Amino acid sequence: MSHPGEPLASAPWPGVGVEDATPMLLSVIAPCRNEAGYITDFCRNVSEMLLPPGWSLEVLIADGQSDDGTRELLSQWCISDARFRWVENPQRIVSTGLNRCIEASRGAVIARLDIHSQYADDYLLQCVQVLEQTGADNVGGAWRAQGSGGMQKAVAAAFQSPWVAGGARSRDVDFDGEVDTVYLGCWPRATLAKVGGFDEELVRNQDDEHNLRIRRAGGCIWQSSRIRSTYFPRGKLSQVFRQYAQYGYWKPFVIRKHGQPAALRHLVPAAFVVALAAAALLALSGRAWPLVALVDAYAVLLALALVGMREQANSLGKALRVVAVVAAYHVGYGWGSLCGWRDILLGRGPRPQWGALTR
Repeated sequence: MSHPGEPLASAPWPGVGVEDATPMLLSVIAPCRNEAGYITDFCRNVSEMLLPPGWSLEVLIADGQSDDGTRELLSQWCISDARFRWVENPQRIVSTGLNRCIEASRGAVIARLDIHSQYADDYLLQCVQVLEQTGADNVGGAWRAQGSGGMQKAVAAAFQSPWVAGGARSRDVDFDGEVDTVYLGCWPRATLAKVGGFDEELVRNQDDEHNLRIRRAGGCIWQSSRIRSTYFPRGKLSQVFRQYAQYGYWKPFVIRKHGQPAALRHLVPAAFVVALAAAALLALSGRAWPLVALVDAYAVLLALALVGMREQANSLGKALRVVAVVAAYHVGYGWGSLCGWRDILLGRGPRPQWGALTR
C-alpha cells in the first residue's frame, strides 16, 4: 500500500494494461534526481494546468535517490495534494524512472514531463486535444530553451541554432506535422501497451529509441506548435560538454539495436573530431596547413551561427560564450560518439571507465 508522502513500491516491467485504465484520467510521469531548486515550482506548475472538461489528473514522480532535500520537498507536496505520488527509482536513470511511473499509473493517457521545464497553462489540455484530433500515437511540442544567466543564455541560444540542432524538427517552434521524434511526449495508453516501455539499458537517447519503435510499429508521432513549454538548460560549459558527450555515446547503441542507418547530423560531429585530431598530428610533424584550413572552415561556420543569434551575441563577451558553447556541443557529441562506436566495434557494452558517459 502506498501513502501520499511515501514512495510507491517498484516492480519489474509487466506491460501496460489498457483494460484496467481509468477513462478520462491523465497520468503525468516525471523522473528526477537532486532537483531541490526546481521540484516545488514544477509541482505548482503542473497542479495549476488546465484539463479537458471531465478529465482528472494524477502525477507520478520517480525520485532517483536524491540526497539534496528533493525527497523531503516532494513528500511534503504529495501530502498537501493527493493527486501527486512519488515512486522509488533505485537505478537513478531516466528510463527506469519512467517505467516505474508507467507501471504505477492508471490513466488512459500518459504524458511525460521534465522537471527543468516550465509549461503553458494549457499544455496538458492541448496534448489531449491534439491526440484526439490527429489520432497520433505520441504528441508533443517543440523543444524551446531559455536562460537566465549569461552562460545559460548562451547555451539556450546555441540550443535553438540550426548549426547545433542539425535541422532537427524538434527545435522548430512553428512546425506542425509528423516527425521522427518529439520532445517529452504524450501517449494513449494503448501505444505503450503495444510497443512497451523505455529501454532501461540506455542512460541517454531512450526517448529517440522509444519513438523509433513506435514508428517501426506503424505509429505516428506528431509535433504541434500549440503544445508549448520552455526548457532551462545547463548553466555551465562543463555540464553542456558532458551532457552532449553522453548523447553522442549512446546514439551508436540505439543505431546498432535497430540496424538503423545514422542520420548525417549524428555523424558529422564525430567526423569533425577525427579530422581535428588528424590535422593536429600533422601539424606536430610540420604540416600545419590541414589544421589551419579546418580551423578556418570551422570559424566560418561559427560566424554563420552567430549571424542567426545577433540578439544573444551582440557583444564580444556574449559572442565568445556562444562560440564556446557551440564548440562544446560539437566536440562533446563527437567525442562521445567515437567512444560509443569504439565499444561497439570491440564487441563490448558501456565500459565502467567511461563513467561520465555511462552513468
